[in-house]
Amino acid sequence: MADSDKQIHTVVNIAPNNRNRLTVLFRGILVVPVAFFVASFSALIHMGIYSTGVLVLPVFLALLFRGVYPSYVLTFNHAILELNTRLLAYLFLLNDDYPSIERNPNVALLFPDIDGGKRLNRYLPLVKWLFAIPLYIVGCVYILISIVAWLWAWVAILFTGLMPTWTSRTLLGTLAFWNRVTGYMIVLTTDEYPSFTL
Repeated sequence: MADSDKQIHTVVNIAPNNRNRLTVLFRGILVVPVAFFVASFSALIHMGIYSTGVLVLPVFLALLFRGVYPSYVLTFNHAILELNTRLLAYLFLLNDDYPSIERNPNVALLFPDIDGGKRLNRYLPLVKWLFAIPLYIVGCVYILISIVAWLWAWVAILFTGLMPTWTSRTLLGTLAFWNRVTGYMIVLTTDEYPSFTL
């Protein structure tokens, strides 16, 4: 299995040209209903749910004590993380597809095959939070760079209808980076340390 097969892979079909300038202008407002829907899953954060709505504590306990990743929890976490990715892809101007609450072939996450948790180390989740600290620091730098790229892309699309290639690569790279970190640290679908690259 290649290293790339051991990480969450983010797939977004980017729309570089012929963009809908009107929806780009009001993207921050248009995204609010779906953002509220996504946020509704994090209302149970004190019951073992991470802020994006994925289940963390049940996975941690199941892996630690049984060496199993429950399939129904994996399905739920995949659906929530993919929904969050659709929302961010829309907000980051990567495409004009309004983020559906159902699956969309233009935005997808490919999870690694964990064979019910048998391919995961039972005890590594105890220290992953510590190992993830450098990832969070680098990720914060990527977020700052992405803010600049997003502003540049927003202005470019409004005036030309085209999204510059470097901005789409930066925004997609940041989104993919954070999905890999989430897969390693939060949803625990990999023991492979994520790459620092976009």
